Order: sequence, then C-alpha cells, then structure tokens
Amino acid sequence: MTTTAGKTAIVTGAGSGIGRATALALLREGYSVVLAGRRLEPLERTGAEAGPAGGQALAVPADVSDPASVRALFEKTKETFGRLDLLFNNAGSGAPPVPLEDLTDEQWRRVVDVNLTGTFFCIREAFRLMKGQAPRGGRIINNGSLSAHAPRPHSAPYTAAKHAITGLTRSAALDGRKYGIACGQIDVGNAATEMTARMKNGALQADGETAVEPTMDVEHVARAVLYMAGLPLDANVLFMTVMATNMPFVGRG
Repeated sequence: MTTTAGKTAIVTGAGSGIGRATALALLREGYSVVLAGRRLEPLERTGAEAGPAGGQALAVPADVSDPASVRALFEKTKETFGRLDLLFNNAGSGAPPVPLEDLTDEQWRRVVDVNLTGTFFCIREAFRLMKGQAPRGGRIINNGSLSAHAPRPHSAPYTAAKHAITGLTRSAALDGRKYGIACGQIDVGNAATEMTARMKNGALQADGETAVEPTMDVEHVARAVLYMAGLPLDANVLFMTVMATNMPFVGRG
C-alpha cells in the first residue's frame, strides 16, 4: 500500500451515500479531499462530520454534467492542493422506475448526462491535470453498477449509462498507461444509502413480483475504494464487485 501523506482526492457526489462514506474514509486516511456535488450544504455537512482529524476537506459545488463547472472544479483543486492523486467518479442520477415507453426525453438525457457524460468530463480533466503534474500520474475509480450486467425492470437509462461506464473504464485504463494513470471500476450492489432505502419496502423483480432485498453497510464500499486507491500505480484493480451476499444478482432474471 502507498502512503497517503500529501495526497489529494476528488470525490463527486460527496454529499450523500457512497460518496460521503468514501470521502470520510479518505479523510481519515490522511487524504486532502475535494468534496464535489451540486449543493453546498450537504458537502459542508460531510466536511463537518470528518472533524479536525485526518486530511483537509474542501467543499466545491459542481455540476458534473456541465463542462465549465467541471473545469472550475479541477482548477480549484490544482490551485488549492497543487496536484490530484485520486478521482472517484461517484456522482449519479436515476430516472423514475416507469415502463421504458413512458420515459420522457428529459428523464433519459438527465441520467445519461450525469452518469456517463459527467464521468467523461471528469476523466478528461483528470487526465489533463495528472499527466502534467510532477510526479506524473494518478488513479481514477469509476462507480459502475451491477445493473450494467443484470438490469432491473424499468431501468433503461441507468442501465445503459452504467453499461457505457464499463467501456469508458476500459478505454481510460488503456489511454492512461502512457501517463502513469490507472483507471478501475467498482460495481456496487445494495449498499444501505438513501438511494436504496426503498428496498426495505420491496423492489420490483424480473418476474414481476416485489421482494425485499438485502442491503449491506456502505462502509464496506468505502473500504473497498480505499483498497483500490492504496495500490501503487504499477498495480490496478480493473473491476471489483462489492455486494450484499444474498441480493438477487447471481441468478437474477
């Protein structure tokens, strides 16, 4: 494992759920963490929860679907900390779970703009920063989804965008080699967050039934990201799956 002293990370979607848990874990490990998200208040709550111990937290409101906002986020990171060692592309959005034919143009575009295009914008800026810094290089971790491999009913925009993230991860992993940039992906199944709270009341299954699904503590995801981030740049976890053991994924459908 590499030392975290003097290392800087950006976590998108850091105001809640997996983003918040991962940002707090990185701060506890000594990273300086740029907390990115659309609303300042949740980001400030994450920073306050970290307390004085560990690394420095900096809240930067940013909309990952806006390229100018993403550029400003990375410029602020470089201006404040001088470099970037880790980018965790976590920001995501879902559409209402309605039949595919009832989805609106706006619902489709919003999910793709945030989950896929926003991830690309962040990777592009990370490449530009990481390849020009000294020492050169860094690590990018994309938050994928089990839905990319086994979709849920009524999840076309989310599933399509997350499936595309897998291709983007592979391309970034290849294109980053010459710059010392490692890129990997974590696929998460049913971490207990605000997004999965509805699982307690049951979720629609592929056979048309509704069933309560197991969840797992979100801290398991944060620790998995820490492991991926802690490897030296000559080693990489290209894909990792972390899931509630008994959730319907293996055998889903």
